[in-house]
Amino acid sequence: MALCEAAGCGSALLWPRVLLFGDSITQFSFQQGGWGASLADKLVRKCDVLNRGFSGYNTRWAKIILPRLIRKGNSLDTPVAVTIFFGANDSALKDENPKQHIALDEYAANLKSMVQYLKSVDIPENRVILITPTPLCETAWEKQCIMQGCKLNRLNSVVGEYANACLQVAQDCGTDILDLWTLMQDSQDFSSYLSDGLHLSPKGNEFLFSHLWPLIEKKVSSLPLLLPYWRDVAEAKPELSLLGDGDH
Repeated sequence: MALCEAAGCGSALLWPRVLLFGDSITQFSFQQGGWGASLADKLVRKCDVLNRGFSGYNTRWAKIILPRLIRKGNSLDTPVAVTIFFGANDSALKDENPKQHIALDEYAANLKSMVQYLKSVDIPENRVILITPTPLCETAWEKQCIMQGCKLNRLNSVVGEYANACLQVAQDCGTDILDLWTLMQDSQDFSSYLSDGLHLSPKGNEFLFSHLWPLIEKKVSSLPLLLPYWRDVAEAKPELSLLGDGDH
């Protein structure tokens, strides 16, 4: 209390938020060199980047938990951007991995439902970025499956069908789309972007970030740096600089 009185206490600083919602490729994105960590570094003092990645989850489970992650609040609580990045588990083969597999039609419906839910809590389509699943390197992933005592449980051609469904949902709903499945395969031997055939390697994290950043940047470009640059703080009376509106 004494500190607050001495300082004069300005209004509470509220950081805008960017929400990353997805499966393991999102959950692991805050690891060293991860695409989420790169995003947080790029947005430091502008936005908080929240990692809401859930390893192994599919869109059926994601649709259920989304209302527990974001609820209608005041506009200051509303994320300025949301990424939705699912499909790696939904596209698992039903016969080999029935627990994670989600039928193609339901996958598309679940994505659409999530976009509609966000709209209902005042996050419009132009703040949402859908990300397609990455391509699958079958030879590398099959080795992982064999090590776990199972058969190859995903196929790249099937993942491509889910990527196309994601593209269609983005078109139908009016959201941005990052088509990783196509971009990675267009650029070079995409296996170098994957650490185990499914999850991203350091190079894959760089690739994702480099393509995601322009989509995020246009949503946050008007946001100010929070609190002034240190050289701009008034020396004699720093509170004049530090207890203002937080913009500089």
